[in-house]
Amino acid sequence: MMNLPTLTTIAGVSFTLALSGALMPGPLLTVTVSETARRGARAGPFLITGHAILELFLVVGILNGLGPFLKAAPVIGSIALLGGLILLWMGIDMVRKACTLSLARGRTDTSRTSGRHPVVIGVVASLANPYWIIWWVTVGLGYLISASKLGLPGIVAFFLGHIAADYGWYTLVALGISRGRAILHDSAYQMMIRVCGLFLVVFGVWFLFTAFQHFGVMA
Repeated sequence: MMNLPTLTTIAGVSFTLALSGALMPGPLLTVTVSETARRGARAGPFLITGHAILELFLVVGILNGLGPFLKAAPVIGSIALLGGLILLWMGIDMVRKACTLSLARGRTDTSRTSGRHPVVIGVVASLANPYWIIWWVTVGLGYLISASKLGLPGIVAFFLGHIAADYGWYTLVALGISRGRAILHDSAYQMMIRVCGLFLVVFGVWFLFTAFQHFGVMA
């Protein structure tokens, strides 16, 4: 019979490791701020659902031998290059459209202000962050292998602990942003979207710089 305290420990450590990553500012946090201001608190769980689906596929891939491939410098460089370009596009688009957005119609006009479902945005924002994959093939891979020694129950405990941290933190962020809607005017909202867009542009440039380093262009 499986040792329940052991599984609880695996889930707890996985939760702590994931939370340490979730607390760091990144593309997903920036998108959570902008989408929550537009759609309300429900955007947070939706975004993380997309993130969690992607992570589930990644875990399955790693367990089937994808880990060493993802560690290769050309692969990381390619991921950073693609991610940087996506972040630049998302950031510029947010800055460009900021002046057309309004909180007053945010909940009823989401199809016009954003053609993508927040679950899809959660997937894209995660893929656009190359350090998400770097975390998985370093910290995540090491602990996943350790948890997998207990078989499927260990893997499930690891994954549930991991996504619990993501859901907990980003739902809390979404609730905090949503509660501020009543005191946030359109001008402040538009400025916040511009700032978020600029952050994505900065992240994009940073990841492009990282890609060039992995390809040896700047060596």
